[in-house]
Amino acid sequence: MTGVRDPRTDIRNPELQRLLSEMDERGGLASSTIEEKRNAYRVAVERSGEPEPIHFEDWTLPGPAGDIPIRIYRPKFEGAGAPVLLYIHGGGFVSGDLDTHDPVCRILANHIPAIVVAVDYRLAPEYPYPAAAADCFAVLRWLASNAESIGGDSAQIAVAGDSAGGNLAAVVALMAREKEEISLKAQVLIYPMLDATLSSASLVENAFIPPFTLVDCVYSWQLYLPKDVDRRNPFVSPVQAQMLTGTAPALVLTAEYDILADEGETYVQRLREAGVRVEHEEYQGMIHGFFQWGGVVAGARLAMNRVLQFLQRELGTLNEQAAGA
Repeated sequence: MTGVRDPRTDIRNPELQRLLSEMDERGGLASSTIEEKRNAYRVAVERSGEPEPIHFEDWTLPGPAGDIPIRIYRPKFEGAGAPVLLYIHGGGFVSGDLDTHDPVCRILANHIPAIVVAVDYRLAPEYPYPAAAADCFAVLRWLASNAESIGGDSAQIAVAGDSAGGNLAAVVALMAREKEEISLKAQVLIYPMLDATLSSASLVENAFIPPFTLVDCVYSWQLYLPKDVDRRNPFVSPVQAQMLTGTAPALVLTAEYDILADEGETYVQRLREAGVRVEHEEYQGMIHGFFQWGGVVAGARLAMNRVLQFLQRELGTLNEQAAGA
């Protein structure tokens, strides 16, 4: 640990400096209403750049507590059945929807290429744990049984997510392994929230770096988790899982100046110790949230290309005529 970093002096990337000037280093979640936070998160989609053209459809699927909205992105794909990627958006379990990650899902669908299914899971605090995880796993189970009905291949399914969505992607990967009913080809975890015990050093080191500060992180977990929930439960904190053997091959992306950097790295090590094939990429000089900012941050485009290359290999689409992102 190198001490607490100051975003005004330690982050030198000029693209990020411009963005940081728009952010409150005290943290946005605890100092605003839930709806204000959600609106701010929706506005930030502008940093993703111009959305790529693609055909998509909005559906609903039956869930544990009613219909779950999903969005299905269908690229041009040659062959009998396209691979399927379940994408789970971030937002601290509190924010995010089908629109906030729409540009990211379009790129993934067009350039893997794969059918991408985005899930609009229930948000806290209105719907605390385990609502979000239950919704995401319900969609995954539906895909495993019905992928062919949307032009997909039920034997070629992967899951990905960023931040809180990275938590949920890791959780459904663990659920799929534990229930032995779904064989995932891959999981992609982008600066994931993996440890509700809040015990890693980077939480302090990067405590004041927007847009997801320590204050935001603590408050997000408080809103998501009922007080009686065990924070070491692996379906809450995947990094605390006692047994990771047999989980899907993983790509984990972390950012140097992110409060979640250490828990991502710890999960990589835990997966390796369990014999899981895992790849890790730390993006130097980057901050939490950067993956969505491909329209304004070069590092985001590099990270997207890394994700595309991994999923192309794991889903067997390297020979498809897909242009680079």
